[in-house]
Amino acid sequence: MSHYKAPIADIKFLLEEVFDHYDHYKKYPELSEATPDLIDVVISECAKFCENELVPINQSGDKEGCQLKDGKVTTPKGFKEAYQQMVEGGWQGLAHPEEYGGQGLPQSIGIVKSELMGSANWSWAMYPGLSLGAMNTIMAHGNEAQKQTYLTRLTEGEWTGTMCLTEAQCGTDLGQISTKAEPNEDGSYNISGSKIFISAGDHDFTDNIIHIVLARLPDAPKGTRGISLFIVPKNKVNADGSTGEFNNVTCGSLEEKMGIKGSATAVLNFDEAVGELIGPVNKGLECMFTFMNTARVGTAMQGVCAAELSFQNALIYAKERLSMRSLSGTKAPDKVADPIINHPDVRRMLLTQKAFAEGGRAMIYYTAKIVDDMAYGATEKERAEAEDKLGFITPILKAFLTESGCESANLGMQIFGGHGYIKEWGMEQIVRDARISTLYEGTTGIQALDLLGRKILLGRGKTLKAFAKEVLLFCKDNSMLSDNVQKKRMHKFVWPLSKEIALWQSYTLRLALKIKKDRDVLGSASVDYLMYSGYVMMAYFWAMMAQKANEKLTEGTGDKAFYTAKVKTAEFYFSRILPRTRAHAKSMMASPKSLMQLKEEDFSFL
Repeated sequence: MSHYKAPIADIKFLLEEVFDHYDHYKKYPELSEATPDLIDVVISECAKFCENELVPINQSGDKEGCQLKDGKVTTPKGFKEAYQQMVEGGWQGLAHPEEYGGQGLPQSIGIVKSELMGSANWSWAMYPGLSLGAMNTIMAHGNEAQKQTYLTRLTEGEWTGTMCLTEAQCGTDLGQISTKAEPNEDGSYNISGSKIFISAGDHDFTDNIIHIVLARLPDAPKGTRGISLFIVPKNKVNADGSTGEFNNVTCGSLEEKMGIKGSATAVLNFDEAVGELIGPVNKGLECMFTFMNTARVGTAMQGVCAAELSFQNALIYAKERLSMRSLSGTKAPDKVADPIINHPDVRRMLLTQKAFAEGGRAMIYYTAKIVDDMAYGATEKERAEAEDKLGFITPILKAFLTESGCESANLGMQIFGGHGYIKEWGMEQIVRDARISTLYEGTTGIQALDLLGRKILLGRGKTLKAFAKEVLLFCKDNSMLSDNVQKKRMHKFVWPLSKEIALWQSYTLRLALKIKKDRDVLGSASVDYLMYSGYVMMAYFWAMMAQKANEKLTEGTGDKAFYTAKVKTAEFYFSRILPRTRAHAKSMMASPKSLMQLKEEDFSFL
């Protein structure tokens, strides 16, 4: 059976010491109640819910899956009951405004909650996770009537929400969508068409599901410029806000998937379903980016969750499993063999998982502060700066953390050996559940094109320069300029980090010049460029964690073993993981010729 224990010590280390979230909250009057004592209780209670209610139904939910019979979807045993417990606990609206049924805590604490739930049971967590995207979209683009009608009930968990983008013929290329929106005299619209791959698209949790749907008006321009956004409930909403009659939204089928089997991935058919326009006409894709960016940060979190869950289970197994003797001498003379954790290759795999899980969590929590700045910034300028920074970081988070999460999940299965391939242990489920993360919400290739093409080249490197400046200031503040013991300990981190930041900027400039001459360079270099960026970015956060841990060790305060482990894991990352940038740099600077010189017909084997 799979095990999970909320990593509360690591979470508090990041919130309280590395990123100082509590000083951050003091900047915003709306977050005055977010005190350390309150947040400690919130995290502790959420951890209990996840460990006691969600973990036990993770493997059983995978085995049972979702069922569609007579037009009704049934979720695995225990899923609906766990959802009701979540609603009763007020967890859905934890980080949303009180005026719409929420608890008004910081967005960043909502992200912590999502991590705990996702690690405990990713399939189940997708249902409230999709609702968060719908809530954020209505909050950002809906009118007051829509907020009162839909947002309050979504926030309270009475209803759930989905994101309906993809259609069978278009996938990521949303300019091809054909779902129609015919205007009615009363200002509503009749929505007709089919959407596929709709996560949490239908279920038995609630009596209504609020779909956020992309569709075209009759006179809309072609391509992405002619897409509008609509709120389409599964069941109509009565004047008093209660759930009304059926709205002609049916579940045509449930996808049979490799993983996340407890999450209902539906084909939804809209047959003149009545909907409301949200946001401006023909600006639907722009509005939907609010939902998509919420989902992309959430998907990045899936990579962290997979790494954490796989690491925890692999660590337990590696300490207990006896096989062969250590190369450096017997470690357990009273036993028939040594625990496999003593073997260097098993250490390599465990430390890689640990480095990705904890480094990824740091990247997410750093980003969570930016999300707070976007939500609560006092001026338009502050909010815009936060949005630009988030736009730069999001594709790196989504692609890099999901790729590293999949790697970590596979390493966990490898540590178990043959037992990892057996369902009983739960390790192969983590691999199957995590695999989708590199695909949905934009594949790694799509995120890479977004990063290099839009965020870097079209933005003229503005956001990269700002981030590089931040990192270099950190390096300067922690460089060995005195006899300070703390700074001497940091030399092994800040020197290679500063070099990588300089190289990152240099490679970016060189690629920009190459792309001007050959557009195929953009496509051939982008994934390696993104992965390079991810490794360098994670190095910054491991340096930050090492700095704070070294500070505590120098002071002689706190948990010495915890801080020592942080420093040693940072050393592992810098010596064993960060050098991967060299291969990515070599590949991304190579000519695209080797990719493109083989003619299309030469791929044939018939």
